[in-house]
Amino acid sequence: MNLVLLREELPVPVAIQPQRRWFAVYTVSNHEKKVQQHLQMRDIETFLPLFSVTRRWKNRTNVKLELPLFAGYVFVRIASTESARILAAPSVRFIVGDGRKALPLPDEELETLREGLKLRQVDPYPYLKVGAQVKIRSGPFAGLQGIIVRKDNQLRVVLSLDLIKKSIAVHVSADELEPCEPLNGGNEEASIVVSGNPTRGTRKRGL
Repeated sequence: MNLVLLREELPVPVAIQPQRRWFAVYTVSNHEKKVQQHLQMRDIETFLPLFSVTRRWKNRTNVKLELPLFAGYVFVRIASTESARILAAPSVRFIVGDGRKALPLPDEELETLREGLKLRQVDPYPYLKVGAQVKIRSGPFAGLQGIIVRKDNQLRVVLSLDLIKKSIAVHVSADELEPCEPLNGGNEEASIVVSGNPTRGTRKRGL
């Protein structure tokens, strides 16, 4: 008689991946690119939006530069448990939060910004809170809401990150816009919108 030993097959445990969100990291002045390079070397996903500007040197030569769109900030996509890795990086001052914990940015808005920058001209703009509200209904920034302004005889929509008190101006055409009501209330998460009321619980403070 042959005896066969049957082993009960146990399920293989599946590793649970930590949820990663976008956070704003405040850096030493003019060290945004160095911080990004350092974090990328450590396999940390980063986002450093840039814009082009032409500067004229004293020797009368023109030089095209790529500068951070949000001066002083680099965005990182990490789990909340990975904060120590970011804070240990050279030239990092703090992760933006409310003084008690880091506050994540809305994933959808950050991803829209990443894709939109590839297709549309965007420039820094003074932080703006009050003005005529519009919604971008089409184009690479569709779905975002901001304040309409006119500069150099061109229409632009000012989009703001309330968490870091920074704004950008997106070049748009009139047929891409529709009027909308100002957003009311607040949320712990910052959004690329400009509302009539400050977002609650989103003070820029280090952890």
